[in-house]
Amino acid sequence: MTLIRVSEAARFLGVSDDTVRRWLDNGTLNGQKDKQGKLVIDGIELAAMAKSQSLLPQDPTGVGSSARNRFVGLVTNVIMDKVMAQVELQCGPFRVVSLMSSEAVRDLKLEPGSVATAVVKSTNVIIEVPNGGKVA
Repeated sequence: MTLIRVSEAARFLGVSDDTVRRWLDNGTLNGQKDKQGKLVIDGIELAAMAKSQSLLPQDPTGVGSSARNRFVGLVTNVIMDKVMAQVELQCGPFRVVSLMSSEAVRDLKLEPGSVATAVVKSTNVIIEVPNGGKVA
């Protein structure tokens, strides 16, 4: 089970630490103490809350990359067979799905509630605008 500290939970939900603490106090979220005595939230519960929120947190990795499309979020679902896996992330208001080997899922320790960054690098990008680009 992934346990996420209040400050990290606030970042993933796009709210202040105080807001997360109020949600813990009023029962909107459930918390517990970790081994260091810090208040933490179950990653699965936080992933469900993230699905209902719509703000994308900044990428915490600090990794330099040519890929500009980086979506930070929480793993909400993993479907895995012997060879392949489907991993779903809730990245703010965006649902990102990746197909990868089951070996990669195990190596990255991906499970619901885990923190992950989806990196998208594609030569095919479709841009759509309402009303054919005409201002109504």
